[in-house]
Amino acid sequence: MGTYDALLVLSFGGPEGPDDVLPFLENVVRGRGVPRERLLEVAEHYQSFGGVSPINQQNRDLVEALHPLAGVPVYWGNRNWHPFGEDVVRQMKADGVRKAAVFATSAFAGYSSCRQYHEDIARISVDGGPELVKMRHFGDHPGFVAAMADHTRAALERLALRGRDDARLVFTAHSIPVSMAETAGPSGGLYEAQLRRSAELVNQALGRTAPWDLVWQSRSGPPHVPWLEPDVCDFLRKTDAPAVVLVPIGFVSDHMEVIYDLDTEARQVAAELGLPMERAATAGTHPRFVRMVRELMDEPEPRPCPLTCCPPPRRRPQA
Repeated sequence: MGTYDALLVLSFGGPEGPDDVLPFLENVVRGRGVPRERLLEVAEHYQSFGGVSPINQQNRDLVEALHPLAGVPVYWGNRNWHPFGEDVVRQMKADGVRKAAVFATSAFAGYSSCRQYHEDIARISVDGGPELVKMRHFGDHPGFVAAMADHTRAALERLALRGRDDARLVFTAHSIPVSMAETAGPSGGLYEAQLRRSAELVNQALGRTAPWDLVWQSRSGPPHVPWLEPDVCDFLRKTDAPAVVLVPIGFVSDHMEVIYDLDTEARQVAAELGLPMERAATAGTHPRFVRMVRELMDEPEPRPCPLTCCPPPRRRPQA
């Protein structure tokens, strides 16, 4: 474990009640030029679930699962909602933490999924507080792959019980602007490349040789800006597959974008088409995934990313 004397789970955050929804979403999209109507549309998604994001309890569950394995105190902080990372780091300082491993709940390269967490770490660090070291991308780690393979196998078995053993695997991840995808990683294109590598590793772990697809979900930007396609619902409308298993490879927990965009919208499209569909669970608190976090703490510290890696998008001036 080296010199770490704490572990910080650093996540996205989510509302804990109806009154939190719009302030939370405004934190998320600040400076990004997201249309107000899109913000209100997403707010309705949260309100349909009582204004509570499942990501918070899932992070609490992950922290609880990590406690007996980490060997050090485990903290949890967020980028966009309480507990905010800066408040948690001040508590870590008060507790005497000197150096903490940071596990960001995003497996892949890219601005929002990696560099922004580095920016968060720089922003929330305090004088005299702990050194914060972000652990590496983990989409190719055997623990992540094993967890996703187990959950995908379970979804395939549910379809088989319905008489369908010919399902196509359709891996999903958060869409991002094409310009951001093209500049992800030191040489560009790393976000999509890592996702495809993870999908192939899961397919191999299942012993499958059939083709699979990678599609996108949860677009939020202005309509005139190109984002990665196809959208999962558009894909379902066009596929000739006899049955599908959606595998949310781009996410580590069943948060709002998974349970609404896949379990609600995509499932409704599949039902309208008469297309048998199951959705695999995310890694969540699968024992192999939890153990992976502990194993990442034992690895050498990752090399710092070059300054040109995953450049931030242009922001609109703040009002």
